[in-house]
Amino acid sequence: MMKPNLTTDSTIFLQNEQGTVMLGNQLALNCLHYLAANNSTIIIHLYGDLGAGKTTLSRGFLQQLGYRGNVKSPTYTLVEPYQFTNFSVYHFDLYRLADPEELEFMGIRDYFSSRSICLIEWPEKATGILPPADLEVHLEYSDLSRQAILVIKSEQGQQLMDNSLVI
Repeated sequence: MMKPNLTTDSTIFLQNEQGTVMLGNQLALNCLHYLAANNSTIIIHLYGDLGAGKTTLSRGFLQQLGYRGNVKSPTYTLVEPYQFTNFSVYHFDLYRLADPEELEFMGIRDYFSSRSICLIEWPEKATGILPPADLEVHLEYSDLSRQAILVIKSEQGQQLMDNSLVI
């Protein structure tokens, strides 16, 4: 697969749910490699209809990092934190967010501190509150196919993806 750059999107065809898990695995490896050399926050926005695989991708991401517990969508709590040795992962699900201002009350800015990775499902529900994404993952599915469209949104996102994504 060709490495994406800031002016192009990359489409990855996923054979099944396991392909979505594997995409999450590879994104986690790219993030680990990036964090080994950089002290920053990585922001990944996850888009897709209900059932498109956003939480499945997040599960693959967290399992690749060594998390062995149940990965569920934090639909009611809005965020689920996962602590690792040198960084944190925050998995957000904003599907049920009624008002983006609710995020201010929960201290949303604290989650975007250094050495963290933020996986954000339904980011469009918090437009104007969330910091911009480094990478967007658009998941689409039909009866016949699944695909992920990766869109690099920042120079940091470009560096993340320069680690070559192979699915």
